[in-house]
Amino acid sequence: MNPRPVLFVVAHGSRDPRHAATVHALVRRVRALRPGLRVETGFLDFNSPSAPEVLESLDAEGVRDVIALPLLLTRAFHAKSDVPAVLRAAPSRLRIRQAAVLGPSPLLLTALDQRLYEAGLTPADKSSTGVVLASAGSTDPEAIAVIAEIAREWRHTGWCAVRPAFASASLPRTEDAVRELRDLGVRRVAVAPYVIAPGFLPDRIARGAAEADVTAQVLGPAPEVARLLVQRYDEACAETCTGARAVGRVARVPVLA
Repeated sequence: MNPRPVLFVVAHGSRDPRHAATVHALVRRVRALRPGLRVETGFLDFNSPSAPEVLESLDAEGVRDVIALPLLLTRAFHAKSDVPAVLRAAPSRLRIRQAAVLGPSPLLLTALDQRLYEAGLTPADKSSTGVVLASAGSTDPEAIAVIAEIAREWRHTGWCAVRPAFASASLPRTEDAVRELRDLGVRRVAVAPYVIAPGFLPDRIARGAAEADVTAQVLGPAPEVARLLVQRYDEACAETCTGARAVGRVARVPVLA
């Protein structure tokens, strides 16, 4: 029987030490969910080990099958360019499949709800609370459209209103979305960061949330996020069994909505 592919979590990386600490906490939760599954973590920038270093190490150990899972919420530049480039440059003996990014997913909406409840809201507050879904931002139209669609879908779960906002590259900014909800007469305004880990852009979101009534924490090692990583791994393994389109030595799993 062939061993299960190694789950290789590819994180963005940050100069902020909280970023790597949060990523490692999430990976520990994934390991607890799936005992016996080998899970490794590499970073695209700033933190160690780098993604190429992890792949070289796996190859040197004799590992052959790897599921590379981008720790990203949308299919923007990093998922479409940076991660595939790293995987294509990996040792040729590795059979690597790039899994889908994490979002969108109902599990992420549940995690966002839970972060808002942890910040002081209750399910009974939904009908009187407007929420700003604050993401890092992107110049990629596909990513922007996905965030807007997530905001519309989340609104249908009972929140008074949901507005998307972006910390960079796109508009509106978090503070602008907060003011828009105020101008609409929304009684209570909350900000929910749609980001995995702390860092420069999440801090900008927090500053933009200064006029909100409630600001949630980043998604971080939420149980729902850990479950989603395992789900994306299983989906990629299933694609491996059925056969998916390969690009070079890296087979990309289609984005799963």
